[in-house]
Amino acid sequence: MAFPQRFLDELVDRSDIVDVVSSYVSLSKKGGNYFGLCPFHNEKTGSFSVAPDKQIYYCFGCHHGGGVIQFVMEIENLDFPNAVRFLAKRANMEVPEDNTGLEESRRRQRVLAVNRDAARWFYSNLSRPEGAAVAAYLERRKISRKTAMNFGLGASLDQWDALLNAMLEKGYTKADLLAAGLVVSNQKGRIYDKFRNRLMFPVIDVKGDVVAFGGRVLDKSEPKYMNTTETIVYSKRRNLYGINLAKKTKRPNFILCEGNIDVITLHQAGFDNAVASMGTALTTEQTKILSRYTKELVLCFDNDNAGQLATQKNIELLKDSEFNVRILQLPRRLADGEYVKQDVDDFIKFQGAVAFEAILNGSANQMDYRMEAVASKYDLSDPEQKIAYGGEVSALIASLSNAVEREVYAGRAAETAGISRTAMLTEVERARRKKGSQERRTLQRENLNAAALRQPRDRTIRYTDLRSAMAEEGVVCLLLLDGALADKCRDLPAEAFSSPFLGKLFALLTEAWSEGRTMTAASLSAHCTPEEMSHLSAILQRPESLANAERALEDYIQVILRSAEKRQGERPGDPLLAAVEKYKQKKGNGGKQS
Repeated sequence: MAFPQRFLDELVDRSDIVDVVSSYVSLSKKGGNYFGLCPFHNEKTGSFSVAPDKQIYYCFGCHHGGGVIQFVMEIENLDFPNAVRFLAKRANMEVPEDNTGLEESRRRQRVLAVNRDAARWFYSNLSRPEGAAVAAYLERRKISRKTAMNFGLGASLDQWDALLNAMLEKGYTKADLLAAGLVVSNQKGRIYDKFRNRLMFPVIDVKGDVVAFGGRVLDKSEPKYMNTTETIVYSKRRNLYGINLAKKTKRPNFILCEGNIDVITLHQAGFDNAVASMGTALTTEQTKILSRYTKELVLCFDNDNAGQLATQKNIELLKDSEFNVRILQLPRRLADGEYVKQDVDDFIKFQGAVAFEAILNGSANQMDYRMEAVASKYDLSDPEQKIAYGGEVSALIASLSNAVEREVYAGRAAETAGISRTAMLTEVERARRKKGSQERRTLQRENLNAAALRQPRDRTIRYTDLRSAMAEEGVVCLLLLDGALADKCRDLPAEAFSSPFLGKLFALLTEAWSEGRTMTAASLSAHCTPEEMSHLSAILQRPESLANAERALEDYIQVILRSAEKRQGERPGDPLLAAVEKYKQKKGNGGKQS
């Protein structure tokens, strides 16, 4: 049977492949992956690899591979529907047995439509007497009408069914409103507006669609903030507040803030590169979105304990990423003789945009911040704690690859601890040797695995045009890293692919992006045979990075279209030749459509 794609995506998200595989195979972490003895063939040396970042497994010995659903199919000897039911039971999810992908697409479009009209209605309320309280609140917060318009801010009325009735008059049904999370139903079945008497924040994705809402009370009632629960078009892990505006910035970085008001205040003050995660901690999905637009992030959270904890969590998530990470620490504000915490909104109002620009330019890099955080944990007047500090900070400094940086930071750490630079450098080098030994062992294992991968293997999927197929693999890998790159593939028809299998994957990935969905390698298992999933897992072993993704994608597309042109020959009116010609013209115009 056909399961809705959103259900499969959520099932895969809830079924971490490391957790699932660990219940059958003893795994140990080596570098970024986990390794163990393959459960599908006898071996004495573990060549079975699980990649948590890609949510796939692959055996370099027997070449079995795939996502979490494929693993359950093989290990439990189940067909696809029963493997899905097996995982759904494990994840405490109800299996939709009678929906189809077509119906899901129709419901998605309906929810997006009602969200758009609801956002327009909320905004119109700012000019109505019933929305005067929200308009006055915006004025008190010094948020201009122009800024309110840019962000689509609005007002939900202090009535139980104002939005409900307005949307019913437009032809939407109660089911549409329930699916969008705009209304709720009580135990007696009465349906009423979820958001009442609140300042409304539409959440707009990178494609410009309104996918959700947040609402803030005007007084001190609870809950202070209320947000749309996850719907068919909205996942908080895959969205960033303000990204639809920030993606157009000319600034060299993005500022990651804690809340919606912070983002709005910064944009109004001229910092149009501000965004906020839908919660204090970034997710992997959000970093993929950000990596498309910037390579530098400035973390700017409140200077209270919660803000500091959020900063540390985000540094940990980003420490091995391609981002250059800096931390902007807001100074405490003097009030009534005491220094009190302040957020971005406070700082802009009390100090102004020029002062914020100054501390933005002087924001610390993550090493400065992390060293300060380590020092704050110890009483450095106590000899034992000074020794403990030396051990922790030397391990941190040892992670730096640049010898000059290590010496500079070792000197700072020595000065902080009140010990000699020589002693601290000795500890750093000891930590570095220990780290190097661990890395060499990991590299040896990876080299063995890479050598095994290069050995000839019995392919059930063979390529007739190897040069084109290598480029086609590259396109698929990049789209799996960042689905938004599908926007750059508009001139590439799936028919141009020499490999029918890779063409199928490309079509699935671009279709998902056009519908506002993100597909992972694991979720593709719904559309692939076991042999195809094993082949895809092998493909994903190739190194691809988002660092120069757009340039690499252009090169791949050029290879694919030129190869298609050679295979097709000079056939008048051939759609592939037309696509090649269109691409050539576009390149000739500097990438712009004529």
